[in-house]
Amino acid sequence: MSPKHVVFKKVSKDKLVAVYMAKRDFVDHCDFVDPVDGVIVIDQGQLKGKKVYVMLSCTFRYGRQDMDVMGVAFRRDLFVVTRQVYPELQDKEKLTHTKVQQKLLHKLGDNAFPFFFEFPDNLPCSIALQPGPSDVGKKCAVEFEVKAFCCENQDEKINKQSSVRLTIRKIQFSPENSKLVPVAETTFEFLMSEKPLHLKLSLPKETFYHGEPIPVTVEITNSSSRNIKDISVSVEQVTNIVLYSNDKYVKSVAKEETSDSVPSGTSLKKDYTLYPLLAHNKDRRGLALDGRLKHEDTNLASSNTQRDTETHRQTERH
Repeated sequence: MSPKHVVFKKVSKDKLVAVYMAKRDFVDHCDFVDPVDGVIVIDQGQLKGKKVYVMLSCTFRYGRQDMDVMGVAFRRDLFVVTRQVYPELQDKEKLTHTKVQQKLLHKLGDNAFPFFFEFPDNLPCSIALQPGPSDVGKKCAVEFEVKAFCCENQDEKINKQSSVRLTIRKIQFSPENSKLVPVAETTFEFLMSEKPLHLKLSLPKETFYHGEPIPVTVEITNSSSRNIKDISVSVEQVTNIVLYSNDKYVKSVAKEETSDSVPSGTSLKKDYTLYPLLAHNKDRRGLALDGRLKHEDTNLASSNTQRDTETHRQTERH
């Protein structure tokens, strides 16, 4: 039996335009990002000479949608691109880029038209800050959306009855690199102590996926005159939010506190295991989460990996 393929469909209230997409999650693979593709079906009898457009947008929302201070809305468009779908500017064959589009066009008939977008380099992934129990309205988030609408021209006010909005996600996926073994070392020198304390922390690999435990090896060589006790190990989430300044928030998402000790002149080598899961941090306001589609669960935000733009350009030239 062949696997069942889900097609997402959304129709405008006046039935003038409908959007069909084979997926709503688009993966950033570090060296390339899945393109956004789909098909729009138009009721040409209702168009009355109007044109049909499709828009891909990335928006940073940092306040409720209904808030407005001195004419400034609490949102910023990070990326917006609009394409005319009908009347076609090229033949359908030239605008069709994927097999899914070909199948949809064949099934939906002559009133179906393809659209295709590519993400620019270094655009952030879908992410949202976890609201507190008493917070209301839209949360602080980076959101992506595909929007189809009909107008005389793309700059005029859009009639909501003749438009379709479909939320999508840009998500991070980093392939494992078994050659990279993260190691960090540091030395502490104490007042009134001739010799230092040496601390080494290592992980078996660089990339961990959602739900995967993180084993940590801690090595301490205590040459100082101090007795070390109550060792704690934690995983911290570092979130950068750029508004009017570059703000950084550091929050622990998994922590193990122990009574382990390292007396003066001794050493310790021990393995600890940490579990950074959203299930253990459900009520913590301000944690960064992966973008969420309606009625779907999510995870703690993935680490964003930006590709080297210059290297990418050189690769494209070759």
